[in-house]
Amino acid sequence: MTSVTSAPSILPLTLDRVAYEVGGRRLVGVEWATIAKGRKTVVLGPNGAGKTLFLRLCHGLIKPSAGTIAFASGIRPAPQQHAMVFQKPVLLRRSVAANLHHALALAGLGYFERRRTSRLILNRFGLGDLADRPARVLSGGEQQRLAIARAVAVGPELLFLDEPVSGLDPSAMRQIEEMLVALHADGLTWVMTTHDLAQARRLADDILFFHAGRLLEAAPADRFFAEPATEEARAFLESRLFW
Repeated sequence: MTSVTSAPSILPLTLDRVAYEVGGRRLVGVEWATIAKGRKTVVLGPNGAGKTLFLRLCHGLIKPSAGTIAFASGIRPAPQQHAMVFQKPVLLRRSVAANLHHALALAGLGYFERRRTSRLILNRFGLGDLADRPARVLSGGEQQRLAIARAVAVGPELLFLDEPVSGLDPSAMRQIEEMLVALHADGLTWVMTTHDLAQARRLADDILFFHAGRLLEAAPADRFFAEPATEEARAFLESRLFW
């Protein structure tokens, strides 16, 4: 991967009294939250709880109706310093390699550096043999691995992932989990939504729990799973909370 580590760190990311409203209806409310550097954060909650909107707010795809979302020291991050991967991969109508070349070109890499970097990334994440294949004919798991590889190709410090393993078989899910663990070991901080409690237990350092659009709990994962602080979280962990 290329790197933006020479730039000032954008973490922690903090949200202070953040609200997001549409048509007078509050869809997200966060009194206070912090995304800490070097942590793996998993966002949990039932359908419609506001998890995806939370990621979009943090990534800047939508603007809060109230409150502040600020990166470390109030700096304005470079576009390459944080990235987002969506539940349904958004890929160009090009080859696997060309999808990476495009991202690297936008980051300013020259032709030969793009080819070298994309080859290294594809080989690292088991996509080297698929380099010349059209990206949109890959399996669901392969497409998601490509989407993640493309997102991290320019070396972001922070990655947001919205249900990256939704609908995938156990083998594809495990490959993506291993990919995320390896990227974290390289220094990537990431925030991921999931409905899979077992996956959250395996991966998370921190948990953010949403219900009915509100952030109800923010805690280390071991404490959240052992002693949830709210009745809503206890009900969710016991599969008694569905909305």
